[in-house]
Amino acid sequence: LYSIVKFLLIIYIWVFCDRQFVGAVILNTSDTNNPVSRQAGGSNQELVCCVVARYHSAGTLKSYLEKHRRKKLRLRKVVKLSLQLGRGLAYLHSRKLIHRDIKPENVVLDADNKELKIIDFGVARAEPKNTGEMGGQIGTIGYMAPEVFASKPYDSKCDVYSFGICLWEIYCCEAPFAHLGFSHQTSPVVYKVKTKPADYEL
Repeated sequence: LYSIVKFLLIIYIWVFCDRQFVGAVILNTSDTNNPVSRQAGGSNQELVCCVVARYHSAGTLKSYLEKHRRKKLRLRKVVKLSLQLGRGLAYLHSRKLIHRDIKPENVVLDADNKELKIIDFGVARAEPKNTGEMGGQIGTIGYMAPEVFASKPYDSKCDVYSFGICLWEIYCCEAPFAHLGFSHQTSPVVYKVKTKPADYEL
C-alpha cells in the first residue's frame, strides 16, 4: 500500500509541474471536487489503469527543426537524425507493425537532442497478410503516400514514403510543400503534377 501511495504522489507532483505526459492515472471516481482524487487517486478510489512514459524535455522533432530553420543543421546532425529515424522505422516493420502517420510531430528528442523516439501509435496496426485489407485515407496530408490518399490498398511502404518526406524536412528544416495550400499539396502527389518544392539553397 505504501508503494502505491508513493507512486501516486509522484504522479500527482509531475502533473502539477506541467509534466502531463510522464504519467497518467485513470480512475473510477465521481469525486471531481478533490484535485488529489482526480489527478492522483485517493485511498477510497479504485485504480483501473496506470500508464507511465519517459518524458522527453526537448519536445518534438518538428519544433527542433523549426528552431533551426534559418541556420539549418550540420550535415553530420542530418545524417544522425535520419539514420535513427530510419532504424526506428525498420524495427517497427521487422515486428510487422505499420505506423501510418510518420511525421516530425510524431518523433521526440531527449534532453541532449542525441536520441529520437517514434511516438503516437494511435493509428498504427499490425501488418495484415493480405494487403487488400488496408485501404482508405489515414495519416497526415503532406506525409501521406499517394496510394493512401487515393484510398487504394497499401502496405508498409506507406511509412517509407512518409520517411522520405521527413528526410527532406530534416535536411531543409521545413516541409517540401509548406508554401502550398491543402489542395495544391495533394494534387502533385496523387495526380503526378510536376510541382516544384519550396526554394532551398544547397
